[in-house]
Amino acid sequence: MATVKIVAKEDEIEYLSRLGKEGISHALNKPWSDAKRGLYLQEVGALLSVMPAPPSKLLDLGAGSGWTSCLFAMSGYSVTATDIAPDMIALQRENQRRFNVDLDDSVVCDFEDLPFVEEFDIVVFYDCLHHSDDEVVALREAYKSLKPGGICVTLEPGRGHSKTDASLAAIETMGTTERDMPPSVITRAAKKVGFSSHQIVDRPTSPVLISNKRNPSVRAILEFTKQFLVRGTPLASTRGHIVVLTKGDAPSN
Repeated sequence: MATVKIVAKEDEIEYLSRLGKEGISHALNKPWSDAKRGLYLQEVGALLSVMPAPPSKLLDLGAGSGWTSCLFAMSGYSVTATDIAPDMIALQRENQRRFNVDLDDSVVCDFEDLPFVEEFDIVVFYDCLHHSDDEVVALREAYKSLKPGGICVTLEPGRGHSKTDASLAAIETMGTTERDMPPSVITRAAKKVGFSSHQIVDRPTSPVLISNKRNPSVRAILEFTKQFLVRGTPLASTRGHIVVLTKGDAPSN
């Protein structure tokens, strides 16, 4: 598994302060502020499709400004959002007001050191497990936080992510940790932790290929794959997958 850089937690804590005024506004207004807003909404829809129906208690890890947490809450889940950066928690509270929803809680904590024990039916890593120092530690904390029979859902990038231009720029300018996090890495760590089973689901890709014919046009397909063909990295591998991990009803040995 490729790892470009593992950084101190201080870089993650200071992330928002390094974004500047425009960056903070972008973070607060996601997904609407982002050119990939359609893709983000597809991804949230995909997560909702693999999770048990509400009402359930959901822990949204590394939730940033909390836009995913608010959408989960609007869907009927009882949501606790976390982030390592206190400034992000402030944005979560602002988004609660703007989305007109109530989260159960917004907690400042590191998802590799969680304060919860068997409290949640669902734990979600939305594009954040690949920022961890150790995925085994992070998944162990998720496992500990789940009730027996609960599930952990990860939506993460695959192989090649750490070498993309966007990742290299984030490492250089923001000090973030960017790692490849393909399903094989997640499921191997999950087995060590004690999860009893897993399911792998395709992650939505962008742009959606829409056609009034039976198959997408050749032009659309070429546009869709061009950047990955140039880079020489398989599209599905780079884009990643959704992995659903199940905690058994009985305590792990």
